Amino acid sequence: MPLRFPSKPFAATSSKPTRRHRFLHATIATTRIDAPLPPLRFEICQGDLMFNMGRDLLDLFSIKKRRRSWHLAATMAFVLALVSVVHLFLTPSFNCFNLAEKSFVPIKTLSNRVTEEPTIDLNHQFPPDLHGVVVHRGAPWKAEIGQWLAACDVVTKEVNITEIIGGNSCKNECSGQGVCNRELGQCRCFHGYAGDGCTEQLQLECNYPGSPEAPFGRRVVSMCPATCDKTRAMCFCGEGTKYPNRPLPVSCGFQLNPSSEPGGPIVIDWTKFDQDVFTTNGSKSGWCNVDPDEAYAGKVQFKNKCECNYDGLMGRFCEVSVQFTCINQCSGHGHCRGGFCQCDNGWYGVDCSTPSVISSLREWPNWLRPAEVDVTNNQHSGEKVINANAVVTKKRPLIYVYDLPPEFNSLLLEGRHFKVDCVNRFYDHINATIWTDELYGAQIALYESILASPHRTLNGNEADFFFVPVLDSCLIARADDSPHLSLQDHKGVRSFLTLDYYKNAYNHIIEQYPYWNRSSGRDHIWFFSWDEGACYAPKEIWNSMMLVHWGNTNTKHSHSTTAYWPDNWDDIPSDRRGVHPCFDPKKDLVIPAWKVPNVRVLSSKLWAWPREKRKTLFYFNGNLGPGYPNGRPEESYSMGIRQKLAEEFGSSPNKEGKLGKQRAKDVIVTAKRSENYDVALASSVFCGVLPGDGWSGRMEDSILQGCIPVIIQDGIFLPYENVLNYDSFAVRIPEDEIPNLIKILRGINDTEIKFKLANVQKIWQRFLYRDSVLLEAERQKTAFGYVDDWAVEYLKLIEDDVFTTLIQVLHYKLHNDHWRRQQVGLSKKFGLPHQCLESSK
Repeated sequence: MPLRFPSKPFAATSSKPTRRHRFLHATIATTRIDAPLPPLRFEICQGDLMFNMGRDLLDLFSIKKRRRSWHLAATMAFVLALVSVVHLFLTPSFNCFNLAEKSFVPIKTLSNRVTEEPTIDLNHQFPPDLHGVVVHRGAPWKAEIGQWLAACDVVTKEVNITEIIGGNSCKNECSGQGVCNRELGQCRCFHGYAGDGCTEQLQLECNYPGSPEAPFGRRVVSMCPATCDKTRAMCFCGEGTKYPNRPLPVSCGFQLNPSSEPGGPIVIDWTKFDQDVFTTNGSKSGWCNVDPDEAYAGKVQFKNKCECNYDGLMGRFCEVSVQFTCINQCSGHGHCRGGFCQCDNGWYGVDCSTPSVISSLREWPNWLRPAEVDVTNNQHSGEKVINANAVVTKKRPLIYVYDLPPEFNSLLLEGRHFKVDCVNRFYDHINATIWTDELYGAQIALYESILASPHRTLNGNEADFFFVPVLDSCLIARADDSPHLSLQDHKGVRSFLTLDYYKNAYNHIIEQYPYWNRSSGRDHIWFFSWDEGACYAPKEIWNSMMLVHWGNTNTKHSHSTTAYWPDNWDDIPSDRRGVHPCFDPKKDLVIPAWKVPNVRVLSSKLWAWPREKRKTLFYFNGNLGPGYPNGRPEESYSMGIRQKLAEEFGSSPNKEGKLGKQRAKDVIVTAKRSENYDVALASSVFCGVLPGDGWSGRMEDSILQGCIPVIIQDGIFLPYENVLNYDSFAVRIPEDEIPNLIKILRGINDTEIKFKLANVQKIWQRFLYRDSVLLEAERQKTAFGYVDDWAVEYLKLIEDDVFTTLIQVLHYKLHNDHWRRQQVGLSKKFGLPHQCLESSK
């Protein structure tokens, strides 16, 4: 039953209204007589019904002596509607609707005049420069993209979007062991539980079956000689000890033997349980009964090999309980339990950010406010009760985020054995944020930004893109760390297991949702964050857009490029993977890796150092392969590219004591990590961007310190390379030209160098996940009333970041991807001039 004013308005009047009516009267008086009044906005809440609302409105309608018959009829109709509202919504699902003055929508005067849109001539109005660049919001875009964004993205207007607020119920309300997805009416069960109502308790073993030779089974991260929590396959000291909930992780519970070689590493005997971890004798190296205060005071011994690796615990002896890391920390509408959000009543979703019909509109997230709530009369039999529509004004593009079953995201977080795995933060003893240098943290950062973005929609029919959140960074990090994540059926290859997860996610969305088939998945977005990106994407999803860190087009390097065999995808059967490249620049996008927020670097403004302060011509610092101390042993590491660079220009000795054949004073190529790496980059004009096991973070390092990136990896795209004009801020050197590298760089004149440096300084913020960082700053401000130094520095940044850049690319693709022009029957409003919709056709 929609909640609206009568369709025919009341006539404006010249009488002065009373103070209590002045707002409504002023609105009506400035509106055309033939214009309909706006629908009233109501809030779903749990309080009392505000009967004064109806009384005030009836007073307003009766204050004038000049009346008309239609006026009286409309008034009566409105009164009847109001009574119906009260009757309908004083139910268990809706306790009341509150009318708030601030939630009225300003009414715009209507006009019958048709304004002719100005002609858009992209080439004339936005001509490219000599580098083929069109600048939009400071970035040097490729001409056709920059032209469209400069002409159309900037004039995008908000349109009315009907959001669907779910009201479906779940079996047994998930028995307290899960969260009900109110859109589908399906339970999302916590770790260790399964079934329609989460009533089935799983037994997730920590150990593989044992044998006389291996009593605890084969070696695995979850291996446990004590008490196994079989809901998560995690090891604890257990009952009978002073600290039964203290973790007994990895090698902690096993005997340690000295090395057979002098100075060699300690050897762990995975077949023998170390009984001393249970000792109460303070002179022995114990663990499960060690009192933290006595240990800190040096009164008792403890086993140094035991560490506090599990999330949610801090202190040398795991004695301090802290926040776990969850997606968006459950958005203020739930409790983070081990990485899985346990949502408050009325909320659901991986981060508890999705309201249901029994939530309060006052608490709705910003991306759903202000909302005009329209409750549809769609009562169903059985457990499906009611849905609501909420009209919200939004700008396109709009992204629908699938609420996948938790095995694709939350369960991978909840069962981690190492708190730093695949996340970009954890929390210290006072719940202050500790940022990690986990390069794969970009996946969590982007996921959180999309979920909290005004570009998110709950209505798949209004969506322009569909994001499928499979956390492959967590999956690969955890592959084979416990028996339920075994690689036994996947040839021991982590990328093969990951392919199956993506395939299962595809199966889920085509079975549960109607959206895939309307474009054969071309409007769907998948994130592959691991070393070789989407190389191992299942064939069924290849039509989709892939977000990756590794843009290998396979034009030169056509096989797996990693030297780490568990990730090598060459052995994945072709009937599972299909035949496709790792990256298609026509549809995919390389996005930056995560870099830890660094207060010192940001406050020093290293990115802004001028040409005069950059004394080093070329700089590269990193693993140089088997020829150098502590180098990767595989000859195939970095596809041999780093080794070739070191052979020519190495500035530190290799294992044989030799330097590079063409070493120079202003050229640094070293495997020895600099104590001040960021300053070394900022002191250089050019910085090397070379692969590792797939992608590395060298592009981000270069840009964030204002250094011109020198890319040496043939046929492999870097972040934004298919949308930004790289010639304006970077240099590409073919692999075969490595011997001529320094000669080429010395041949670039100072004017061109300053031009490139200036452009690097304009785009560096597009390599930061500022939006995600500020979401965390907002959470910390709410919790503590202040923000840390990292937040202060990020609040100073005002240019477009990774997420904003992605939205700009998606907006361009929405109106310029060729396949979209073939779609028919769509009646969406885009908030753009007609010529922007036609400009590229």
